[in-house]
Amino acid sequence: MTGSAASCRPALDHVDRRRDDYLDVLFELVRRPSVSGHAAEVNACAALLEEILLDAGIPARILATDGAPVVFGELTGRSPFTVLFYGHYDVQPPEPLEAWDSPPFEPTIRGGRVYARGTGDNKGQLLAHVLAVRSFLETTGAPPVHVKFVLDGEEESGSPHLHDFVERNRELLAADLVYTADGGYHDSGLPLVCFGVRGIVTVELEARGAARDLHSGNRGNLVPNPAWRLIDLLRTMRAPDGRVTIEGFYDGVREPTAFELGLLARAPFDREEFAQSVGLPTTDIQDGTDYGRRLMFEPTFNIAGFSSGHTGEGLRTIIPSSAAVRLDARLVADQDPDRVLELLEAHARAHAPDVTVRSLGSMRPSKTSPELPVARRIVDAVAAARGVEPVVVPCLGGSLPDYVWTHLLGAPSVVVPYANPDESNHAPNENLEVEAFFAGIKTSVLVLEALRRHAEGAIAA
Repeated sequence: MTGSAASCRPALDHVDRRRDDYLDVLFELVRRPSVSGHAAEVNACAALLEEILLDAGIPARILATDGAPVVFGELTGRSPFTVLFYGHYDVQPPEPLEAWDSPPFEPTIRGGRVYARGTGDNKGQLLAHVLAVRSFLETTGAPPVHVKFVLDGEEESGSPHLHDFVERNRELLAADLVYTADGGYHDSGLPLVCFGVRGIVTVELEARGAARDLHSGNRGNLVPNPAWRLIDLLRTMRAPDGRVTIEGFYDGVREPTAFELGLLARAPFDREEFAQSVGLPTTDIQDGTDYGRRLMFEPTFNIAGFSSGHTGEGLRTIIPSSAAVRLDARLVADQDPDRVLELLEAHARAHAPDVTVRSLGSMRPSKTSPELPVARRIVDAVAAARGVEPVVVPCLGGSLPDYVWTHLLGAPSVVVPYANPDESNHAPNENLEVEAFFAGIKTSVLVLEALRRHAEGAIAA
């Protein structure tokens, strides 16, 4: 047993004794529908979550934003080192309801998993932190370090008001580390520790032609086809080898360090398994380092959807009157989404001035160095909790509002997923393994103790 595990053994044992009670809390929380954007549902869930924190002994209050409320909690610990736990209590819509094997807001245990919307994404994971703190309070009287909670009600809608909320409350939210449990373990089943996320820019390009759809024979060669207009524009934006040809697009891209390249090389990767998992006969990805570079250190430029003309039943030979394409670009450190949007708009003006460009939203990338001493403490704590070394990656391929912590608060940030990789988040039959739920609580217990030891070591140094 490690020193950290021994020193927090009372809290760890308490988790085992309170399994039924802690599962009841999870069931109560996921029974509450809180579909993102449904104000009444979200507000009711925020009130319940505030009550859960208060019942755990954590002073909590609901703080207003220009959208859904934030549930904020704060508790003094034995060390002044401050960790801020971020999570979100809003969930994705459950439709299609007929695809669920049990009602989406009636938690049901089958085969060692709890099935319900929000179990893994993200109520079960944020609850792990709350119950870890509760376990310390009910055994030793205080958590090892100062803790804060920011529980977001708009993450599934892109957290549009979190930036302003953090900007207005910098002093209240000040922390030495931000810790998020979201997503699933590594595909190999090993625990995962991540130190960044990609940003994103989403846009819609629209081209218009005649005032209405026209006969493709009677008007062919006489009127413009807006679908071809967009296709011609898209050809100017990307080379056949996949490189984006928008001038300045790659400005600011930060190269991986030697340490980060070492992490990529050590991460499990199997070419054949990857190709099979995505339904491809083969892949041109060479190895784990190549996979990691593409996923974590190279921006993307993706066509997410294209709409024009008629694609339903029956044949309509028309020249469509309009066409639209939706694009998303995943960005890496240190790309600026506002700058990328400006470059894309300038490119469209230069090559197709009649095409309308609409911004659909953006989020900055975020990056924390995995070489920080506190990063090593987190990795060691996760290893102690799970009994195996985690896969450590510099960045996730997806996007989270992590930049508000690293850019606005100036705090390092880490993401440690507590859910099983096949949690089916955003899909029917979302689930969380029962043992993953309790492993998450114990991981948070050990992380809290590891941060106390880190703070003491820093003071001694």
